[in-house]
Amino acid sequence: MQAEELTQQLGDIPEFLGNSTPSAWVSRALDEQEILLIDHAQCEKKAASTALSMMYKYVDRRELLAKMSKLAREELVHFDQVLKLMDGRGIAYRHLTAGRYAAGLHDVVRKAEPEKLIDRLIVGAFVESRSCERFAALVPHLDEELGRFYASLLKSEARHYKDYLKLAQSYSNEPIDERLAVFRQREAELISAKDDTFRFHSGTPA
Repeated sequence: MQAEELTQQLGDIPEFLGNSTPSAWVSRALDEQEILLIDHAQCEKKAASTALSMMYKYVDRRELLAKMSKLAREELVHFDQVLKLMDGRGIAYRHLTAGRYAAGLHDVVRKAEPEKLIDRLIVGAFVESRSCERFAALVPHLDEELGRFYASLLKSEARHYKDYLKLAQSYSNEPIDERLAVFRQREAELISAKDDTFRFHSGTPA
């Protein structure tokens, strides 16, 4: 996929995030492709789990049930695709300790409802948009098979980001711009700060 096509697939994600993945992270990812793929698989599994947990907790939110049901199915398909790609490369799936990214975002989630739901949906939007941005950053540097696979994920990940964002706004009685700004700042800190542990959503390699 050419640079112009990647940019088109990303849509407004660069503006939404407000910052780009550090080039040092891309270099580290190319050197750590086994860890990259294992953690990517874990991210897909976690994304499906998060969607299912929201379906169980918010049973009265009909649109959320529909969106999260579809999202969970798609993330599990992606999980299976990553595993098959790993099999072809002789990479065994194994447990990795979690990075600090998701926990760092959840640190600023409010505790009371419905604010908690709105913030959780905003977190989902940032996670999905960052995933999409990182796929696009990696594609030009990967081998043909992996590059083609990551490029194929851009469309669905971008849609997931939009679904999370629309749900967040729909459940709020006021504009969510201020909450977006809070999470945008926190997310930027997490991906720009030095990070000892390399993961798909880790910060600048220490």
